[in-house]
Amino acid sequence: MVGFHFDSPPADSAELNLSAECERQLLPLVRGIVEAAVAAGWSREDVLLAMVELSWDLYEKRRGDL
Repeated sequence: MVGFHFDSPPADSAELNLSAECERQLLPLVRGIVEAAVAAGWSREDVLLAMVELSWDLYEKRRGDL
């Protein structure tokens, strides 16, 4: 399992979009997952769609489970 280290969120969220900062930190991880899946023969679109569906499911249905 890979360990993850996030930078601290910006102190003044008015100056920086927190969503954009989270995206900046997650993008390398997502790229790594997609590249590994594609190298194993998976469809890039299928992997990305599965990640979207999983993320939405976690957001909508399982917020308390995290």
